[in-house]
This record gives sequence, C-alpha cells and structure tokens, in this order.
Amino acid sequence: MSLLTVGSVAFDALETPFGKTDKIIGGAATYITLAASYFTQQNNLVAVVGGDFPKEMIGLLEEHGVDTKGLEIVQDGKTFFWSGKYHEDMNTRDTLITELNVMEHFDPIIPDSYQGTEFLMLGNTVPATQKLVIERLAKRPKLIMLDTMNLWMNIALDDLKSVLKLVDLLTINDEEARLLSGEYSLRKAAKKIMAMGPKTLIIKKGEHGALLFQEDRIFFAPALPLEEVFDPTGAGDSFAGGFIGYLAATNDVSFENMKRAIIYGSAMASFCVEKFGTERLVNLSKEEINARVQEFVKLASFEIQ
Repeated sequence: MSLLTVGSVAFDALETPFGKTDKIIGGAATYITLAASYFTQQNNLVAVVGGDFPKEMIGLLEEHGVDTKGLEIVQDGKTFFWSGKYHEDMNTRDTLITELNVMEHFDPIIPDSYQGTEFLMLGNTVPATQKLVIERLAKRPKLIMLDTMNLWMNIALDDLKSVLKLVDLLTINDEEARLLSGEYSLRKAAKKIMAMGPKTLIIKKGEHGALLFQEDRIFFAPALPLEEVFDPTGAGDSFAGGFIGYLAATNDVSFENMKRAIIYGSAMASFCVEKFGTERLVNLSKEEINARVQEFVKLASFEIQ
C-alpha cells in the first residue's frame, strides 16, 4: 500500500558526548521515509529544501525507493537548519540554532500521482500545515498518523486540537502527553487525548519503550538496552517510519498488527541511535532488521507455569 510522508528535510549539526558533526542530512521526513523504505515499496515524500541542498542527498533518498516528486526545491532559498547539543545522559539536549529558512513558508503541494494514498504520515511541523495536507487529499487515507511536539501545544494549541479531530493515530512522548492532557497518569492522559479525536495513541518513553492505547486496550513495547547510544536525533521519527511502513506493507490496521508494528518501529529507532544522523539507517539489511526484531521478542517473552 502507498505511504505519503509530509514533513521536514533538513540539515542538522549535532554534538553528543561521543563527538560532533558538521552539517548532515536530517529532518523528520528524512528519517521517516528512510525507516519506512525497508517495508513499503510506494514511499512518497512531500517536503521543501533550498538550493543549497546537495543533489547526492536527494539521490540517497531515491536509492532507498523514496519518490521525491513532491520535494520542492527553492533555488534561491536555504534549507531548514537545526543545531543541538546533548547532555551526558543523552535524554536532554539544548537547541543551539534553529533556522526555519524555506520551512517558514512551506506550502505542501500534493502531486497528482500521490492522490489516493492509503497511509499518511504527518511529520512534526506546524499544525495548520498538517491540516492543510489532509484537506488537499481528494480521498481520505485508510490511516492518518500525526506527530507533534510541546512547542505547538504551547503556541498553537487551537490549531493542534483542530487537526487532532481529523487523524486516526497520534504519536507523542510522555512529557508531551502530560502537557496536552493536564494529567500525570499516562493512562488518564491517554483517555483525555483520545477523546480529542485520535482513536489510537502512542506514547513514547525514550529508553523506556513505548505504550500503545486504543479504546480500553493497552500494549507496552520495551526499548532494547543498547551498550552505546551515539545520537538520539531522529529516533522518534525512525520509530514512526518503521511503524507506519510496516502497517502499509501488511495493509492491516488492527490493534494486533499495530502491536507488531510497534516492535518494528522500535527496532528501527534502535538502529538509528547507533550512529550519527541517518548513517545507520542507510546501510541496513533485512537480516539485520529481522534479527533485531527477534531480540525484542526475546526481551519481552516469558511463560507462567
């Protein structure tokens, strides 16, 4: 089934306890489409970059089967740029530089060949832009998944609530879930958030795994304890890409299949953090992915006599 991802393709400059990088390819849509590329064949992208974005980086996406027909290039513009520094615990970071550049006036144009997409992934961006994408699709997708962040909850809450009414699945972290709901208990928070529109909610807990909520059902997926985490940037987006990529590949949006999809998403996130930027995501094999998924199965499997 076809997947359409809308979000940012960007430059990142990162510093972690393991080292630092100059400008490297980043952005939510980059991580999502790369992670999804290991599962679905129809992997379409709508984003915007400046004339400074290297053609070889677009070629990298295309080599992974990502259709870049919807990638707008503003020749006299500059690509979105973010720079950040991670603390020793790798869970907290400081934003050093944010330059919206061409993303400031991002007007998502949906190519005709992308119409009729069955799965839509709305990467973290301005809620009004996310809503615009849904309105520009002639036919409602089978599943609409949305990612957002605390910034929009603080400065664009009405717009965010408006788009939440239109989506099937929301993915946020535990801090954002508490902020959006006003509840500390994640179970109570989930009920309040699902009442806002999305029938399904994923609450990510970083190195402590992820929770899947739907009606009165809950599933918990562990995170894989890794010996080293080089760079957490893009982990959440890689998770989302693996999750929705698996759903699109299997064309099954049941709760039982979403449980499997969360494991595949968690596997992609675990690969992402092992190297800087997208480096680990671009060189994976099916065998590596299947072996990593089996590690998750062993981690959470037990019998009671």
